Amino acid sequence: MGLKTKLLATGAFAATMWATTAAADMDAAKRWVMDEFDDSTLSQEDRMTEMEWFVNAASDLQGVSINVLSDGIPVHKYDAEVLAKAFSEITGIEVTHEVVDEAGVVERIQTQMQSGENIYDAYINDSDLIGTHFRNSAVLNLSDYMAGAGAGYTNPMLDLDDFIGIDFVKDVDGDIYQLPAQQFANLYWFRADWFEREDLKAQFKEKYGYELGVPVNWSAYEDIANFFTNDVGEIDGVKVYGHMDYGKKDPSLGWRFTDAWLSMAGAGDVGIPNGVPVDEWGIRVEGCSPVGASVSRGGATNGPAAVYALQKYIDWMADYAPPEAMAVNFYEAGTVPNQGQIAQQIFWYTVFAESAAQPGVPVADEEGLPKWRMAPSPAGAYWEEGMKLGYQDVAAFTIMNSSSDAGKAAAWLYSQFVTSKTVSLERTLHGFTPIRESDINSDVMTEWAPKLGGLIEFYRSPARVAWTPTGTNVPDYPKLAQLWWENVAAAVTGEMTSQQAMDRLASQMDRILQRLERAGMDRCAPKLNEERDAEYWFAQPGSPKAPLENEKPQGMTVPYAQLLTAWSEGRVK
Repeated sequence: MGLKTKLLATGAFAATMWATTAAADMDAAKRWVMDEFDDSTLSQEDRMTEMEWFVNAASDLQGVSINVLSDGIPVHKYDAEVLAKAFSEITGIEVTHEVVDEAGVVERIQTQMQSGENIYDAYINDSDLIGTHFRNSAVLNLSDYMAGAGAGYTNPMLDLDDFIGIDFVKDVDGDIYQLPAQQFANLYWFRADWFEREDLKAQFKEKYGYELGVPVNWSAYEDIANFFTNDVGEIDGVKVYGHMDYGKKDPSLGWRFTDAWLSMAGAGDVGIPNGVPVDEWGIRVEGCSPVGASVSRGGATNGPAAVYALQKYIDWMADYAPPEAMAVNFYEAGTVPNQGQIAQQIFWYTVFAESAAQPGVPVADEEGLPKWRMAPSPAGAYWEEGMKLGYQDVAAFTIMNSSSDAGKAAAWLYSQFVTSKTVSLERTLHGFTPIRESDINSDVMTEWAPKLGGLIEFYRSPARVAWTPTGTNVPDYPKLAQLWWENVAAAVTGEMTSQQAMDRLASQMDRILQRLERAGMDRCAPKLNEERDAEYWFAQPGSPKAPLENEKPQGMTVPYAQLLTAWSEGRVK
C-alpha cells in the first residue's frame, strides 16, 4: 500500500500518526545514509530516494517481526550487527538476524522444509540448493511474487540485471527463487614474491625444464609443490610447504569436493554453468531429470576422472602440506597461508583475501599490500576447453512459504534493503564478497584493487563465468551433500581406496535419487537410467570419460601478467 492510499484508508488521525512516523523514519534514513552508507554508486539524492521508497513500502508493516538466519562469514556478521538495526530504524520492521556455521544453516532449512513450521522467515543460504528449492513448495518463487502479491513491495531501483549471480538462482524455466547476497570464488593462490626470485626461478628451471610461474595444469602444480616442499625446504629460516589443504572429517570436507573439485579435474562435461549432460557432481541429467550418478547409469561420480581427483587431493596433502592439514577444517585452514610458510594453494577461497592483506600479516608488507596473488585455477588431466574451472559461492536470500503474508513482505523488503545500491558497495567492503556489477566497476573498487591481489581483476573479467555454483541438477542438496564428506573421509584415513570410496558414494547417491523418484516430485523428478556396462558409457561422447594412459602430462606454467591479460579478454587461461 502506497503512502497516498494509506492516508485515504486510515483517516485523519492515522494519517497524522503515519506522517509523524514517516518523518522519523526519514530522519533515521538520512542519518544512516550520511554516517554509514557514504560509499555507494548512487548519489546522496538517489540514496535518499531509495530509502524513502523503503519507508513508504513498509508503512503497513509497522511492528512486524521477522527471523533471518545466515552463516557467520564477515559480510553476514555485518548484516546481523549493523544492517538489521538500520533496516529496523528506517522501516519499523523488527529483524532478528542470527548467524551460525554453514552446516547449521543447511540443517535448519532442511528441518523447516520437512516440518512446514515457520522457524525463520528467510535464510541466506547457498544457491547450491537451487535444485532443491525449485522442486520444493517450501520456498517462495520470487518471480511469481514480484509479479503478484509482492509487486507493491518490490523496489523499482532493484535492478536485477546488476546482480552478477542472478543466473545462479534461477530454475530450469528462468524463474528466480533467491536474491544474491554475497559471492566469492575458489581460485589459485601463490606467493608472488617467491615466484619472482631469480635464484628460485633458476633452480626450478634447472630441475624441471620449464619456467617457475602460475601453473596451467595439475602436473605443474604438483612439480611446484614438490619444489618448495622438498627442494627449497626453507626460506628466511622458516620451513615452507608447496601446498595447503584440509582433511578433517566434518561437513566442510564435503564442500571441498562438491565445490567443483571434480570439474577442475575434468570429470564433467563441457558447458557453462554446470556441464551438459553430466555436471560437476557427476550427476547425469536428461531434460531436467537426474538419471544417475554412477558410471553404470551414465554418471561420473565414480569415473576415472573423479577417482583421479580424489587421489591427487590425498597424495598432495600427505606429501606437500603441513602435517596439521589433515586435522583442520575449512574455517581453520583458511588463514594458514597468512602465516607465511605456504608457497601456493590450488583451492583457495577469495573470502580470505581481506585477512591476508593486513599490516603485520607475514604475507603482506608494512602497508598491508599483499605479497601474494590469486590466479585462475590449474586444470586436471581430464579437463577440456569449455568446461567450468572452479566454484563460486553465491549465498542468497531465500524466503519461506511457511511465513505469513506480512512476514513474506517484510522479509522481501529486508532482502532488497541489504542488497540495495544504497547499501551494497559499503557492504562489499566488509568481507569483499561482491554481488553487483556496478559496485565491482566503481572507483572505490579500483582504489582497493592493489590491496586484494587480483580479486577485482577476476570479478571484472568476463572469464568469471567459468566459476559457478552447484546447479539445478542436484534435486536434494541436504541429503546428497552429506554423503560426500563421509566417503571422502574414508579415503583420507585409508579405510577405503579412492575407487572404493567413490563407488560407494555414487551408489548411495543413486539410492537417494531412486527414493526421490518413487516419492514423486511436481517437477523434474529423477528417472534413473537402467544400468549398463561402464565400457558402453566410456564409448559415448563426453562424460563419463575413459581412463587416460597418462594422468601426468608435461607441466605448463605462464607468467602472472599473461593470465591477467587473458582474464581481461574473457579467457580462463
